[in-house]
Amino acid sequence: QVQLVESGGGLVQPGGSLRLSCAASGFTFSRFWMNWVRQAPGKELEWVSAISPSDRDSDRRYAESVKGRFTISRDNAKNTLTLQMNSLKPEDTAMYFCARVGRIKGPNQYEYDFWGQGTQVTVSS
Repeated sequence: QVQLVESGGGLVQPGGSLRLSCAASGFTFSRFWMNWVRQAPGKELEWVSAISPSDRDSDRRYAESVKGRFTISRDNAKNTLTLQMNSLKPEDTAMYFCARVGRIKGPNQYEYDFWGQGTQVTVSS
């Protein structure tokens, strides 16, 4: 069965960095677009970043709120999705999820068919 397991979250001071990972199994990872999405307490789900199926010439996309600070990548040989987060801000505090894209509805509009359990990121001094 499809499994997505996130790791790497934690507590970090503003300006710090974290590296999130998502281990995928149960499907052919290299065939799917993958996303990172996040949800802060009391707020709606927010799309963060997307990456195309290829890990050699990836099409990478970012929300304006994280552009220039976050980097998405993937290793199809290891079935792993990564999100490098630098210059973290308190407003980045959220539960972060990796998600498999089931359908692309439009520019940076994705429909997901599988999610992980999430990893908590807290940015605070």
